[in-house]
Amino acid sequence: MQGPVLLCGVGRVGWRVLECLKTTGVAITVVDRAADPADPRLAGVRFVRGDCRDEAVLKAAGVVDCRGVIVATSDDLVNISCALMVRRLTPDVRIVLRMFNQNLVNRLGKAVPNVTALSVSALSAPLLALSAITGEVLAAFPVADERRQVVELTVAPESPLVGRPVGAIDEQRRYLTLAHAPAGQSPRLLLDVDPGERIGPGHRVLVVARPNDVRRLIEPGWDELSEILWAGKLRRWSRVAYRTISEIETPVKVCATILLVVLFGSAATYHWGLGHPWYDGLYRTISLIFTGSDMGGTDYEGWAKVFVSLIKMFGTLLVAAFTAIFTNYLIRARLGGVFEVRRIPDGGHVLVIGLGNVGYRVVEELDRMGERPVVVERRADNAFVPSCRRRGVPVLIGDATLRETLHQARAKAARAVIVCTAGDLANLEIALIVAELNEKQRVVVRLGDSVLAETARTAAGVKMALSLPELTAPAFVSGLLGDRVLSMFLVGGRMLAVVEVTVRADDTVLVGRSLRSLAIDYRLAPVAVVGPDGTARESELSYRLADGDRLSGVTTVPDLERLTQRAAVPADCSVEVTGYPLPAREALELQTRARRGLSAPEASALVGRTPFVLADRQSRGQAEELVATLQREKVSARVVGPNP
Repeated sequence: MQGPVLLCGVGRVGWRVLECLKTTGVAITVVDRAADPADPRLAGVRFVRGDCRDEAVLKAAGVVDCRGVIVATSDDLVNISCALMVRRLTPDVRIVLRMFNQNLVNRLGKAVPNVTALSVSALSAPLLALSAITGEVLAAFPVADERRQVVELTVAPESPLVGRPVGAIDEQRRYLTLAHAPAGQSPRLLLDVDPGERIGPGHRVLVVARPNDVRRLIEPGWDELSEILWAGKLRRWSRVAYRTISEIETPVKVCATILLVVLFGSAATYHWGLGHPWYDGLYRTISLIFTGSDMGGTDYEGWAKVFVSLIKMFGTLLVAAFTAIFTNYLIRARLGGVFEVRRIPDGGHVLVIGLGNVGYRVVEELDRMGERPVVVERRADNAFVPSCRRRGVPVLIGDATLRETLHQARAKAARAVIVCTAGDLANLEIALIVAELNEKQRVVVRLGDSVLAETARTAAGVKMALSLPELTAPAFVSGLLGDRVLSMFLVGGRMLAVVEVTVRADDTVLVGRSLRSLAIDYRLAPVAVVGPDGTARESELSYRLADGDRLSGVTTVPDLERLTQRAAVPADCSVEVTGYPLPAREALELQTRARRGLSAPEASALVGRTPFVLADRQSRGQAEELVATLQREKVSARVVGPNP
């Protein structure tokens, strides 16, 4: 369909979605109740004021003829109502809607056809976790049972990449280079990247790799520094004892002190006043206070009887008061956090501050990646605290704006700190406190305001202040393009898409085609090939796709349309052989006979008249693939095209 994309709701997320949609070049219609039509961000966009749940408003916006609808308001009920109204008006249009309720996200997609429900927390959590682990991330997507990430690196003067060719980054086939930009220049993308160009200081390189490989590229010594540091058992249990004492409330301490003073004062009276041994005095005192029995002490005379009577009476009152106060303390005490201190490493862990929807998702991602997360949460009644502890993740209950809490969580020695509470101001404050504790600490800060995130990065020195709308907006655009798009991200003002294509037996365009020819003809950067059994294939460029393969690659949005529609590629190139060694002549003659339909004498005569055209009416990718095959046989050949 060639109609416009309908965007309902332009709040924080909606504005970022609008920016991403503009980069794709599609026509856009915005529906919102409060937006100002004179807002410069709406330039070049059709605007319809009204409630997106209103049938008349949707019809006025052209919902019947649109190519897709994105519902991005901040109210789940409004989003669902709008989606159901759109589905009633247009049964086949693609709908992408924002949802906060985690339970409804998957269920809605199953109940209503052709609807993709996305959660901002679920989309942003992997990016926050990967940012903390590797330091850089533009996008993340699954390949088989592992995750790949897209990162943009700015080459430092001391980097080992300086002076090396761009193509040398992938010597061990761990990295796929998507873009390269010399300092101050626009990036060259995908097939326009020159693998022979030397990397200099300040250059920006965009690569796709596994998270651990990204770490090795950014921090060459990461493998040796990645272990979790634990304190000795004595030190860890000492922390438990200190935390236990510090958690005891003042009334309990006062009452316990009085009780001890009475016990040892009475024992001293028995010892010096009545001549009993110390142990006997203490034994009689405890018996009097806790049982009321004098343990056979019938030989008291004079003042001793008064003393025993007072101890019985005062001891009964003291024990009753202590029991009441201590029982009340135990009921209200939060002793679960006491033993959490023992499970916090001295270093090498990832500290997550804030255990809301985003924070818990981040913990899940870190746990899945094999990291050691430690959580600081203000509220003990948070519903996610028991879930984290069942996972074996220690949770400290405390205020992260207090240095003592951060010291207990070992924030200074952590590998990274992720601040993701629900308040932007609190997040920024905590990030600045952590930076004071360790100025080299990697701090990832979740912010909802895109402008605040930008100013925090540029003015406050918080390099990894990330705006959730910025992180998640491309996912709404990719959801509009269908399930085949895994992720989207901006590079140099151009939108790139991570696409997964499944090869079918009746797909004449893909079956039997090499990755090299497919990459050239459709301007696709192949990331990985996963077989029907779910295992990753060797993604050599010479690999030919077979039925059931799933190809993951990166391309631009226009080229994505060409690939998904299997658009025909011009066959306007030819391959010219310019030279060959004698041992390769026989194989070359066989190639010539097969491709030109010649007899053996005709092929032999043609091969003898070098240079000659081996194949014509080839696409650019097919021609390049043939040249690569010939070069493996030491045959010199070149692509000539377009061919009339």
